[in-house]
Amino acid sequence: QVQLVESGGGLVQAGGSLRLSCVASGSTAGIDAMGWYRQAPGKQRDLVAGISSTGMTNYAASVKGRFTISRDNAKNTVYLQMNSLRPEDTAVYYCKADVYYSGAFPVGYWGQGTQVTVSS
Repeated sequence: QVQLVESGGGLVQAGGSLRLSCVASGSTAGIDAMGWYRQAPGKQRDLVAGISSTGMTNYAASVKGRFTISRDNAKNTVYLQMNSLRPEDTAVYYCKADVYYSGAFPVGYWGQGTQVTVSS
C-alpha cells in the first residue's frame, strides 16, 4: 500500500509559477514510475509529466518547455515546477505512483489532488 499527498497548488496570475510536491509513504520500495496528471471540469484526466525510477522524463506537448518534473527518491517525493502558467493550465493536479509488488504489472496509486487556478 502506498499513500500519496500533494501540496503546492493555489491561485496564480497568468505568467506566474507554482511548484507542486507529492510525498509518498507506505511501501515505497516498490515504486517505479511516478507522474503528474490533471483534470479540468468536464474533461478527462490526462498525463502532464512522467518520470521513471532512473530520472527519464516525458511531457505532454502543451507543457513542454514550461513544466519540469523531478524526483528525490531519498525523500520519496516528486515535484512539478510550473512556469509561464496559462489560464488553460487550470485544473486539479493529481500525483500517481506505479508500484510493483509480486506480479509483472504495476498497481497504480493516486493522490487526493491539488487545485491549480490560473487567472488572466
